[in-house]
Amino acid sequence: MDGTIVDTEPFWIRAEQELVEAHGGTWTDEQALSLVGQALSFSAAQLQGAGVRLGIRDIIDHLTDQVAARVRAGAPWRPGARELLAGLHAEGIPCAMVTMSEPLLAHAVADQLPEGTFSHLVTGDRVSQGKPDPEAYLLGFELLARDHPGLSRDRVIAIEDSLPGVTSALAAGVVTLAVPHIGTLPPDDRRTDWDSLAGRSPADLAALLPAVRSDVVVPEHS
Repeated sequence: MDGTIVDTEPFWIRAEQELVEAHGGTWTDEQALSLVGQALSFSAAQLQGAGVRLGIRDIIDHLTDQVAARVRAGAPWRPGARELLAGLHAEGIPCAMVTMSEPLLAHAVADQLPEGTFSHLVTGDRVSQGKPDPEAYLLGFELLARDHPGLSRDRVIAIEDSLPGVTSALAAGVVTLAVPHIGTLPPDDRRTDWDSLAGRSPADLAALLPAVRSDVVVPEHS
């Protein structure tokens, strides 16, 4: 979600800076960028190290409240994201949001899209290990597979913008598309990279899937 569907990273950075400064510390852009795509519990621990005298849960709640309020005032959509989601929805292709953000923020984004855009929301509170661990994407796949029996991981595409995100998706065994937003990603021939979602269609996504095997052997009758 953050960085792929909406450009909330400036909101997170601003909220982090304000919180650290309120506790008498300093928070650099470099420190902020190192948290892009990370689990919120990890980010909160880094803020504690920068001098924030609050518990992990309190830090997560404070940051989420600040970012969600700014999103509700006007979601900063990434180029092409809403249009691609609309195209997928129109073709009946199920989508799940897999984010390390809390439900409050995930719903603040999802509620500004047509009803049914996402059949499931996998948020950071639903997993014990955040990205780059594969747990979140494994849960997302499990939920989609319950709705669509027989679904295999090579028919599911994860769209990610950060290194923790693509690492999580690849480890979960789903087809992985990277659309880098803040910073660059190291080369990896296991994934596809696009510069932007602008102008992309469901057909473009379908082209990333492996070809359906046609070498099925039918036993001969004796």
